[in-house]
Amino acid sequence: MERTTELNAIIVSATEQSFPADTPVYMVNLLRYKEHADYDNAAGTSPCSGREVYFQRYAGWFRKIAADKGVKVLFLGSVSAGIAVPEGEQWDDIVIVEYPSYATFRQIVESEEYLADAAPHRKATLEDWRLIATSRIEL
Repeated sequence: MERTTELNAIIVSATEQSFPADTPVYMVNLLRYKEHADYDNAAGTSPCSGREVYFQRYAGWFRKIAADKGVKVLFLGSVSAGIAVPEGEQWDDIVIVEYPSYATFRQIVESEEYLADAAPHRKATLEDWRLIATSRIEL
């Protein structure tokens, strides 16, 4: 299984066409953390777990950047067991975030503030990551 920790700008751009404008988008994040956050030995970073850094640093910056954009964390859960998953696939947490639109998601993750202040913490904390864009099905 290939590890993924970065957003692909081409895929992010192309995916926007899959969602009607001004329709909520629900991003499912599957997270596996590094044992210790890794900032490539950057000065001023103290050793702590990937999970600690994700919630203390990345989530803090993300909340600040997304604060006035109508973004909501709908679900945060710790994975207890993989029931129907490929052998060896493992996730630590699942986060589901609602964005008012796909354009809002792009505005946040492509912003200079996100790239400078939040993304480095995400990269330092995650061993593997899946980001799945979904839309609500009305029954």
